[in-house]
Amino acid sequence: MAHFLLIRPVRPVREANTRSDPVHSRGRSTSLTSCASAANGPWKRSGTTSGAGFTRVRHLARRGARTSAGLALGALTGVLTLVGLLLAGLAVAGTAALPPARRTATRLIHDAARWLGTLEGQRLARFLGGESSPPASGRRALEYLAVRWPVGLLGGFVLVLLGYGAAVGSALVGGWLVGRRPDNIPPTWPIVLYILVLGLVLLYLALQGLAGVAALDRRLARHFLGPSERERLQRRIAELASSRAGIVEAVDAERRRIERDLHDGVQQRLVALAMLLGRTRRSDDPAKSHDLLRQAHEESQHILNDLRDVAWRVYPTALDTLGLEEALAAVADRSSVPVQMSYTVAEPLAAPIATAVYFVVCEGVTNAAKHSGADLISVIVDRRERIIHVRISDNGAGGADPGGGGLSGLARRVVALDGTLAVESPRGGPTTITAELPCA
Repeated sequence: MAHFLLIRPVRPVREANTRSDPVHSRGRSTSLTSCASAANGPWKRSGTTSGAGFTRVRHLARRGARTSAGLALGALTGVLTLVGLLLAGLAVAGTAALPPARRTATRLIHDAARWLGTLEGQRLARFLGGESSPPASGRRALEYLAVRWPVGLLGGFVLVLLGYGAAVGSALVGGWLVGRRPDNIPPTWPIVLYILVLGLVLLYLALQGLAGVAALDRRLARHFLGPSERERLQRRIAELASSRAGIVEAVDAERRRIERDLHDGVQQRLVALAMLLGRTRRSDDPAKSHDLLRQAHEESQHILNDLRDVAWRVYPTALDTLGLEEALAAVADRSSVPVQMSYTVAEPLAAPIATAVYFVVCEGVTNAAKHSGADLISVIVDRRERIIHVRISDNGAGGADPGGGGLSGLARRVVALDGTLAVESPRGGPTTITAELPCA
């Protein structure tokens, strides 16, 4: 598994571009050969598979802590739900003989159930990775709460057992370390080995219990609070129609941009080259002809660079020849602002996913270098289960417009792959672009 930090020293900005280019700056002279040999260039790699493993362990620890906090809150809301259901039952029973009062009590109960159901959905989305959607009706929310409260208490019971086991184990080991015998248990090798094996087995069972309770909690919320199958299909149809229109619009915009690049850049340089060659043919002065040929040769080099930029923007061939990791390294190497990059995806990605990740990073790095005034850009690309997570952040002034041409085009590209793109850029900074793309 590859893991590296990429920090590139600041170099002078290359040839200025008078026209906006949301993906690459013009005047770039980096070729695929220089990208392939980038390992010997100004950036260095550090870290090994152990570093990636440490990152994975840290991610699992954060996820476990978040799940435990979600289940602890679920236990509290489970107690609150149980008390509320008992009071609701008493209220309904007390107003059985008074229809107007019973209707009022029922309405209040349904409102309270919807409020608590919405709170539960937010808890699941924040801590357990569930979907946050308000209940469709008070009756549906009441049914969900009536079924969920035992699950909340079960999660709290498992957490208490886990904490009790950790406390007992810590007290036993701590007593041995200071020379005491807790409960008159001597620290002999058979006893230590027995307690170690038993503790690991109980820890495994407790963690599996937490995972099972969290999964059951999410399943209940999805069944009672989630959209129906018809609503899911309607939502999916709307998303597909929107993404299809976005793709058509993005393709048209990309064609117009390529046409502008060819017309304003390559074509103008070709005209200049033709004029230089014509002057060379008409000149009788050998020295002047030599100087004109030199200028024509330099102009041809600029034309090649412009053509390479246009071709790279259509599709970066480095993704096929070097892979996503090296292509992103080349992006960081071309940046005029130092880039700190972490890439921890072990297996190759599908071509559409890799292309989307590449353009997201290109757009984020280019925007930060051009507009934010940042002096450091951070890029993180990792995989979390079946989701490719991309995060680009900078310490600049902020104020990026998510509706701008470049970012909106990226959003359409990501949504077309069933992904999500979020931009957080308050005034004063920092700016953070986060993309999540599903993969097999």
